[in-house]
Amino acid sequence: MQFADNPQAWHEVPPTAGLPLRLSDLLPGRAKLATAIADFLQIEYAQLESSGTAALVIALHALHGMAPQRNVVIIPAYTCPLVALAVAQCGLNLRICDLQPDSLAMDPVMLASLCDSNTLAIVPTHLCGRITAIATAQACARDCGAWVIEDAAQALGAKVGSTSVGSNSDLAIFSLAVGKGLSIYEGGILTARDPAIRAACAAASQRLAPTRPWLEVQRASELAAYALLYRPALLPLAYGRPLRHALHLDDWLAAAGDRFPVQTILHRPGSWRQAVGARALKRLPAFQARLHQQAVRRLPLLRAISGIKVLEDEEGKGVWPVFTVLMPDRTARDAALQALWGSGCGISLPFVHALPDYSYLTEIMPAAALEKRALPNARHFASRVLTISNSPWLDEASFSYICASLAAICKPG
Repeated sequence: MQFADNPQAWHEVPPTAGLPLRLSDLLPGRAKLATAIADFLQIEYAQLESSGTAALVIALHALHGMAPQRNVVIIPAYTCPLVALAVAQCGLNLRICDLQPDSLAMDPVMLASLCDSNTLAIVPTHLCGRITAIATAQACARDCGAWVIEDAAQALGAKVGSTSVGSNSDLAIFSLAVGKGLSIYEGGILTARDPAIRAACAAASQRLAPTRPWLEVQRASELAAYALLYRPALLPLAYGRPLRHALHLDDWLAAAGDRFPVQTILHRPGSWRQAVGARALKRLPAFQARLHQQAVRRLPLLRAISGIKVLEDEEGKGVWPVFTVLMPDRTARDAALQALWGSGCGISLPFVHALPDYSYLTEIMPAAALEKRALPNARHFASRVLTISNSPWLDEASFSYICASLAAICKPG
């Protein structure tokens, strides 16, 4: 893959707008990050886990313990592969639901057909900070006696009305991984409304997520390096060079960070990383307000490009780590990636494929999902989607350059 010239070649824009850490965040200390995040979300309960995936694994174990006769989890066909891997790690069975056209919401007719007395949970996804309408998932779950787990991994701080996204479902998970709105390098938050579910989740965490000192030392070192390198002048070393190497090899999974381990190691995040997160959390509301203001300024420029669709919230008020764009077709999308991915301007992919099209997920996919004509909307979505960073480090000249490039690619003839 050849790369276009970057208008701001002196630095690299990250693919998502994560909150930068300060050196003062790294001072010694102790804090209960779950309590701080519960206060931030204005909810009663939050549980800290070692990653968003770990939070989902804990949630599923807790629910399965409450309803051991149920063993099916329904997830959207376009979402993070880690969601499918988490279900498999729990020994549960996957059912894959197609999307509505040009949407991240699950197809209501197919979703209803997948639900039955074996259904344990339905997991709708709020991808890239956008809020997906979940009323259909909630209705289907009520009808079959299942629970709803909102995957809000990329939507910490998003709201529906005056409440946090996820507050109106049984459970929700948020990610504190690299590049997310708030990061402790690897971490996750689990929330639940019902006291019985909270108790089950706490018990599952005590049973399955031990203290692992060797792994916490590794995570602490990675967090310190992340705090140092997550800045425009050093990102070419930490992110840009590996990205361009992967693209040179035509390895899109590596470029998009889409190759994940089959098993997620569960452990307890240490007190120092929690203190780092609690200090940074105090700056998150102002940072997200700045991203929202920048998105409001830039959205009209994207909407004005003929032939593309900008994904926006289906309800509520999401957060804006990226802009998510659907190009007219795969040819146009791939042309945009050819021109811009790897140029340092913050262009990327949320995920490369619909779930059944990852070769390393084939063994855990239901046979019906692997059929070539299955899940047409999700596969069409995956073939057309790309993201544009909403980082404050993406200046106006570079954003205009991106818009001009997309407009030229989409121009008829």
